[in-house]
Amino acid sequence: MATAPSLPGILETALYVDDLDAAAAFYRDVIGLAEHVRVEGRHVFMRCADSMLLLFNPDATQEAAGGKFPVPPHGAQGPGHMCFRVAPGETQGWADHLTALGIPIEADFEWPNGTRSIYVRDPAQNSVEFAEASLWGFET
Repeated sequence: MATAPSLPGILETALYVDDLDAAAAFYRDVIGLAEHVRVEGRHVFMRCADSMLLLFNPDATQEAAGGKFPVPPHGAQGPGHMCFRVAPGETQGWADHLTALGIPIEADFEWPNGTRSIYVRDPAQNSVEFAEASLWGFET
């Protein structure tokens, strides 16, 4: 079996949302991401440091995009999950920020390795986690 080339990380994460405007507002106004590109009715792409959060209307991705970007069909139905990597010692700051904005924290706990995770829901009911990289044993 051939050895795969190295991967330095994940470039993009996709979530599927029924209301692009509500989801974009959440990730912009609550999380602080910048909108990068929007195609009305299909997607909104948000920049997060050196990666992208792709918000897709699942109905619009059931067919290939065509045109100059022939992206194959893809999509999911129902809530998904993603986790934002937070800076060391910033988990409580995120908990305070979200609570101050009236965003309910669905879960807040410490994993066996001592890393704390907090979870909220976005407007499409996707599970959004905040945790330090130590959750997976990575250096922060």
